[in-house]
Amino acid sequence: MAKRYLSRTVKALKPSGIRKFFDIAATMKDVISLGIGEPDFTTPQPIIDAGIHALQKGETHYTSNAGILQLRQAIAENLERLYGVRYDPVSEIIITVGVSEALYLTFSALLDPGDEVIIPTPCFVSYQAEVELAGGVPVEVYTNMEDDFQPDPALIAKAITPKTKAILLSYPCNPSGAVASRERLLAIADLAKQHDLLVVSDEIYDRLVYGVEHVCFPALPGMQDRTVLLGGFSKSYAMTGWRVGYAAGPADVIGGLVRIHQYSVMSAPTVSQYAAIEALRIGEPYVQEMLAEYDRRRKMIHAGMNELGLDTFEPHGAFYVFPNVINTGLDDETFAERLLKEEGVAVVPGSAFGDAGAGFVRCSYATSYEKIEQALEKIDRFVKKL
Repeated sequence: MAKRYLSRTVKALKPSGIRKFFDIAATMKDVISLGIGEPDFTTPQPIIDAGIHALQKGETHYTSNAGILQLRQAIAENLERLYGVRYDPVSEIIITVGVSEALYLTFSALLDPGDEVIIPTPCFVSYQAEVELAGGVPVEVYTNMEDDFQPDPALIAKAITPKTKAILLSYPCNPSGAVASRERLLAIADLAKQHDLLVVSDEIYDRLVYGVEHVCFPALPGMQDRTVLLGGFSKSYAMTGWRVGYAAGPADVIGGLVRIHQYSVMSAPTVSQYAAIEALRIGEPYVQEMLAEYDRRRKMIHAGMNELGLDTFEPHGAFYVFPNVINTGLDDETFAERLLKEEGVAVVPGSAFGDAGAGFVRCSYATSYEKIEQALEKIDRFVKKL
């Protein structure tokens, strides 16, 4: 009855394709989950200790709307050290409640009703919804395994219309694990300049790359003034539950984000901000340690999937593999549902990440090496039954 009060925008939102399978898995015992995009590591102890110390010191109050200046300074220094891109911590960085809020703020600040945002897909499940919630229109541009899931500048160029406001990029990519090449990104940068577009670059997985270079988009020539860079601490530092991220970009744009943020959230959690300061101060050895373990798992699950006859692109970023399951005779939804019910292994159907993901399933290797080995044995048994 009360549903009639919901807005048309909310009624039209598709439910998350990930959540369905988590809900089923929650009712089952002994499920091996390759579904969740969350580090299985606990936050490193010194970072936890920094949060505890902040509480003990009484740091339990609001911070500046834009976040603790010390944290913004640390982020600015880190970005300059890693990528040579320089931001003013006072006016060009905002601390958010995870990258999810940063994404929401960005599109709420940028889009007028009907503005279009071009999104290479498959992509993270919330991207289209965030654009729609802001009154915009998501325009999907497919990537494919034959092209290593690289964004195609020619297809992006064809998708540009007078209504196009921005291009949303996310590399390293969830769900494919693709890392965009410098050549492709330079071509996209040229398109943004030619058509006076903004680029929103979600680089939450920037530190999780294996044997390749991560290209920070605003560090490309002439792109800092027309890029909103999104980043955070969840993946690299195993801090998902702390809910702290950031956006960096031109002062006028970040000022718009702050304006919305101050009325909707006020400020990101204070204790989490102090923990994030410590993460940037001492966290690098922990990042490298986790990265090495992810790489070990990556090699094993990539080889294992191909040995099972599931054609799998070699991912060079994030912590996902994206096997093609079409040769099993099942579509990706049916494959994922039956694998969960018959063998107790949870994966996510690729169609949850956009139509370009149909026929694939996303498997996270952010779980233990031993559990991945067990999961591969169960998937082998399941595929042989088919």
